Amino acid sequence: MLEDRKRSIDVTPEDEGKTVKLYGWALDRRDLGGIKFIILADRWGKIQIAWIRNKSNPEVEPILDEIKLNDVIEVIGRVKKVPQAPRGLEIDPLQVRILNASEHPLPLDPTERIKSNLDTRLDARPLDVFRPKVRSMFLIKSALLQFLREFFHGNDFVEIITPRIIASATEGGAALFPLPYFDRIAYLAQSPQLFKEQMVIGFEKVFEIGPFFRAEPFNTTKHLNEFTSVDIEVAFANMYDVMSICERMIKYVYEKVVEKCSDELEALGVKVSVPEIPLKRFRYDEIISKLNNRGIKVEFGDDIGSEELKNLEELMDEYYFITHWPSKVKPFYIKMNSDGTSESFDLNYGPLELGSGGTREENKEKLIKQLIEKNLNPSNFSYHLKAFGYGMPPHAGWGVGLERLLMSILKIDNIREVVLYPRDRFRLEP
Repeated sequence: MLEDRKRSIDVTPEDEGKTVKLYGWALDRRDLGGIKFIILADRWGKIQIAWIRNKSNPEVEPILDEIKLNDVIEVIGRVKKVPQAPRGLEIDPLQVRILNASEHPLPLDPTERIKSNLDTRLDARPLDVFRPKVRSMFLIKSALLQFLREFFHGNDFVEIITPRIIASATEGGAALFPLPYFDRIAYLAQSPQLFKEQMVIGFEKVFEIGPFFRAEPFNTTKHLNEFTSVDIEVAFANMYDVMSICERMIKYVYEKVVEKCSDELEALGVKVSVPEIPLKRFRYDEIISKLNNRGIKVEFGDDIGSEELKNLEELMDEYYFITHWPSKVKPFYIKMNSDGTSESFDLNYGPLELGSGGTREENKEKLIKQLIEKNLNPSNFSYHLKAFGYGMPPHAGWGVGLERLLMSILKIDNIREVVLYPRDRFRLEP
């Protein structure tokens, strides 16, 4: 079937008079009596099929009359230049086959004439992705994954794949999803943290892009229980080195999205400007002062979330780092300072936290001490502590949420919009 297929995007005015074979879905239809129109949609776009009585093949008419919205069809026809047609082209059908009929009524209208709420759309994602804005979001997401890997490979990183089934918490504190594992209980990983740290021994620069899980009972527009994380870890580096990598990555993917995804951005009605780097950097105590000056009471040691950061209007539409968080709010593997701060940072876009990172503690004895201070049992991390006896270099890294990064690029308010089949506390199907 594929060998002689013509994609809709490949039909050009130079094909006038030629016979082409097209496959796709009947996205729309109009019957004007003596003229029948079908809009055939495929992965690459749309093209108009026009049957005209007394000019087109009469055997095609009864088949066209049978076609319903979203039927899967094959069309063999002759290319015609018609100025008033979409793209100035249409197909005069010589043969039409219904390969598979859709079942009606459809749960939503892929033409968007009838609006649907988000839950209805999520329940019928295969139909939803026919909508230009939805399709464009996911095409950009696919491209973003490609651009991220290009950036990392171009900067000498090694891609790794770490386990999703683990014996205990990799970070401590985060709620885990348990699952039966033969005669034991295992858990779904909430991050690749400890594994990527171990892999800097030998590989030095590693990255991973993959799904992770957190059993947190949030019900917000920015949290999911299954999400995609973009992680790096770098040997012989500190927090400033990996912050530089992070901002260069952001600039790179913005440039590539602008260059390669112009049609999708136009469909979304989004104007994208490449951020200038270096990004702004604020110490945690600077943010505290800014908030206190606005009457928002926050003390050293408090976590700072999106509700507080919404009050910083000057940072509403840009990326920035918040650095040197209190050690008490950061995980055990972050390098701690004697003044109660840590060698850590968060990456934000306006009030939205995209990720976090920092310099890691490479000294085994200090790491054990920090585990105990966080009320964690070092024996539960024995496999990780062993690696520190294999020659653990100084290292640093970060993790950034792919979906939140995409939300910031496309100015999307709800994370469920940018996940095909989101998983939250209420949604387990489809």
